Amino acid sequence: MAFQPEPLGPADAAALRANLLSGNALGMVSMLFWAAGFPAAELLLDTWPPLALIAARLLMVLVLLLPLWLAIDGVHVLANASWRRGIWVGGIGFGFGTWLLLISQSLTDPVTVALIASAMPIAATLIELFYRVRRPSRLFLIGMAASVTGGIIATWGKSPTDFGLGGLAAVASCFLFAWASFCTVRDLPNLTALGRTTLPFTGAAIVVVILFLGTTLAGVDVMPRAPVDGRQITLLIVYAIGAMALSQVCFIAAIARLGVAVTSLHINIAPFYVMVIMTVLSATWSWQQAFGAAIVGLGVIVSQRR
Repeated sequence: MAFQPEPLGPADAAALRANLLSGNALGMVSMLFWAAGFPAAELLLDTWPPLALIAARLLMVLVLLLPLWLAIDGVHVLANASWRRGIWVGGIGFGFGTWLLLISQSLTDPVTVALIASAMPIAATLIELFYRVRRPSRLFLIGMAASVTGGIIATWGKSPTDFGLGGLAAVASCFLFAWASFCTVRDLPNLTALGRTTLPFTGAAIVVVILFLGTTLAGVDVMPRAPVDGRQITLLIVYAIGAMALSQVCFIAAIARLGVAVTSLHINIAPFYVMVIMTVLSATWSWQQAFGAAIVGLGVIVSQRR
């Protein structure tokens, strides 16, 4: 793919503006759903081991998405999809990536995870550079720097836990998520966003279930430590359906319009969304996080200037 864009005519420019508008809207919605998963995961981790929680999460996602994908796109699309490639990418990227992210949160705290996640645009940019998809312009680099800075400001002074193994797990998760998201859009071009979400998540579920069964057979107790009641089921629905299924469909759709590097910039506004959610639940409003979110938003705009 050429690095230098050709001049655009009026029709092309209008189409590009519409693409950017819809892509950024999808990115914002995706991160809003994703942010809702952090408070839910923090509560569930009190009684759920990470491996059991991520297995239950992925299985709940597939129970929703597989029938929905079949009903909307039809048997022919499912039969001709690139299952081998989708399962490979999803299993490695989303399976291990999601598990490592939850391991990170269980070993540290949501603040540490949010701080490290603010570096995901860097991982996504490195991946696009590796595959020679994008040569970042000066404005893109300025926008990315602003986005990362805004993410750090939004969580500054929260006393995150020491980096350690939990931090390393979060870093690895960022790279796996960015790689899998890029490959999903590149390698499954004939599928809708729903298909590009469901097929890789099938691979992710296979990997996590194998890990779960292997750990259980090895004699390690990975089952929930308390009875699964209605409250936990509600939290699991938020964590699985909202923060994974709906979030990923919107995220993949945004990547198809903006690319993985630009879409990843939206991740840095997630701490602000978490604050909004917690404020609705009677928490205190933070102008510091609001200021950080404004810088992230400015960075997202600047990064897309041609």
